Amino acid sequence: MDSLKIDFQKVNGLVPAIIQDQNTNKVLMLGYMNQEALDKTISTKKVTFFSRTKQRLWTKGETSGNFLEMTSIKVDCDHDTLLIKANPIGPVCHTGADTCFFEENKSKTLFIDELRAIIKDRKNNPNDTSYTASLFAKGINKVAQKVGEEAVEIVIEAKDDNKDLFMGEAADLLFHYLVLLEAKGYELDEVINVLIERHQKKS
Repeated sequence: MDSLKIDFQKVNGLVPAIIQDQNTNKVLMLGYMNQEALDKTISTKKVTFFSRTKQRLWTKGETSGNFLEMTSIKVDCDHDTLLIKANPIGPVCHTGADTCFFEENKSKTLFIDELRAIIKDRKNNPNDTSYTASLFAKGINKVAQKVGEEAVEIVIEAKDDNKDLFMGEAADLLFHYLVLLEAKGYELDEVINVLIERHQKKS
């Protein structure tokens, strides 16, 4: 971030700062920064703007507690606009909305990470009432067998036109696949890396 070259003079001392969610890539809000606001954002890791109405620095969340934890800063090709990625703590808009553009800031694919964490916990802290823990207790062969069974069932449902049944089997297959990865001690990110490498070789 020390290499950021921003032409504050070009725009009378203030540059627009687009705030983007680090995880969902959703645009959260737009604010303005002067050099002092940028310096404070970098030093505190909390997004700070220059308020044009109050004529002072304003850290997002200073009254509400809904801070924006900065993770990265980039400057555009003209050196007069900032793109800041952040993790929002609570809703961003003062109205209580997720974003200042009234968009829902949720990615359902992020639930996969939550599910992976639950599966890992069931492996490390088993209990008698957990189906997932019972799979781990039966060993790798049983877990692999379940993946095979679910794969066959989704193939069968794919031949019909019942969306609900197909989606149910798709969910079962994905779940048991994640359990198998955990049983083997592998991460989903490792699988994704293989896909990325294959894609890069073909492109």
